[in-house]
Amino acid sequence: MLQPLRALLHRSVHRSCCRALSAQSYSSARKGLVLGVYEKNKEEDNVVLTQAGDTFDNAVSGKLRDQLTRSGPSLKKGKTRIFYGLHEEFPSVVVVGLGKPSAGVNEQELWDESKETIRTAVSVGCRHLQDLEIEHVEVDPCGDAQAAAEGAILGLYEYDELKTKKKTKVSPQLYASQDVDAWHKGVSYAEGQNLARYLMESPANYITPSKFAEILQQKIGGLGGNVKAFTRSKSWIEEQQMGAFLSVAKGSDEPPVFLEIHYTGSQDPNDSPLVFVGKGVTFDSGGISLKPSSGMDEMRADMGGAATVCSAILTAATLKLPINLIGLAPLCENMPSGRANKPGDVVRAKNGKTIQVNMLFCCW
Repeated sequence: MLQPLRALLHRSVHRSCCRALSAQSYSSARKGLVLGVYEKNKEEDNVVLTQAGDTFDNAVSGKLRDQLTRSGPSLKKGKTRIFYGLHEEFPSVVVVGLGKPSAGVNEQELWDESKETIRTAVSVGCRHLQDLEIEHVEVDPCGDAQAAAEGAILGLYEYDELKTKKKTKVSPQLYASQDVDAWHKGVSYAEGQNLARYLMESPANYITPSKFAEILQQKIGGLGGNVKAFTRSKSWIEEQQMGAFLSVAKGSDEPPVFLEIHYTGSQDPNDSPLVFVGKGVTFDSGGISLKPSSGMDEMRADMGGAATVCSAILTAATLKLPINLIGLAPLCENMPSGRANKPGDVVRAKNGKTIQVNMLFCCW
């Protein structure tokens, strides 16, 4: 009896070990790495890696530099090259071109070209690994962990909420750097931008004025008591005598909403706030003066001003910026109906001024 029992136990242990090794191998195979490399000058012979790239190259005994040299010419800005099997922990390594290391601030444009190059390169590298269905990706800070985080989060975003088959969800992490605070700051910046992108890219029948306000209320719920949102109804708008706003909204069956977001980050809550106003037409058909049908679907993003203002204030609250902010978002649809504005109509705004409506494309 003991002999068959020993054999059974041996087979069970063997199978468990095989499953564990298989799971470990699969887990490792799902991990990728994005590293940066600078474009060589003509007089340079050696590949110029970032600090994190040098760390990785040393760990693999110079194989990365060797493969980069053998695999073709120096990588241009924004281009990628992928290598397999260089490192046990990272079976897939994407190297991205960062251009010239001397890139800096463009004085004419007042634009830091090196930061934008990092964002673009990291974005391309992360998307490459996402296409390979690799879930866990570590990212070289490339000299600026904040810019690298922005590139990773922005590059991996895609509006696929209504798709059956979705792209692999990737969780990017910082590689070989202690600059964690800058990385998290970049993540906050990018997530704020992605919220605005989500609101603008969603279909207009999903993001109505009421739904827009509801989503922002939900987002604000986890940010603490110094951020508050006020969703004002149509009756409140009428009490405020916002005739111009109401005239745009009256052609739609969707009721208008006036959304206010208040963030108190200053030590003195009585400090004068910065106030931002964002246009919030969740769909702009043009009203009676219909816009051309070609491309009209893009008018779901006519609330981009409101999406940007609200997302920016939420990002400021996430970063705990020491400032007081107010965001105002008048939300409505501009639709044709028997109640819609007619060319030549005169409406009265809240400030008492009358406005003659001549072109309904430019509503308010």
